[in-house]
Amino acid sequence: QVQLVESGGGLVQPGDSLTLTCTASGFNLDYYAIGWFRQVPGKDREGVACISSRDRITHYTDSVKGRFTISRDNDNFNIYLLMNSLKSDDSAVYYCAGVWAPTCLLEESEYDDWGLGTQVTVSS
Repeated sequence: QVQLVESGGGLVQPGDSLTLTCTASGFNLDYYAIGWFRQVPGKDREGVACISSRDRITHYTDSVKGRFTISRDNDNFNIYLLMNSLKSDDSAVYYCAGVWAPTCLLEESEYDDWGLGTQVTVSS
């Protein structure tokens, strides 16, 4: 059974950096695309970044380009989201999601498996 667990969230100040980790268990990640999404109360879940399974091609939403970096370490079953120059608008619950597919999209409907999320709060 696929299980995704996020970690690394917390309270940081504007301009700080934070790295989120998504740990997968129970399967080989080689053919599994991963996305990071975020959601604030009252708004739809937003695709932030994703990474394809084999070619490791990445996609980012415009608001995080140049600040966030998604990467994966299949051998250790981890997918990371490095977030630099954090802003208050980045505050949200961050989720990782996965799908058995070679490519990735920033569309919530494309993903089958989800973690429970980790809270990121950016505030002075």
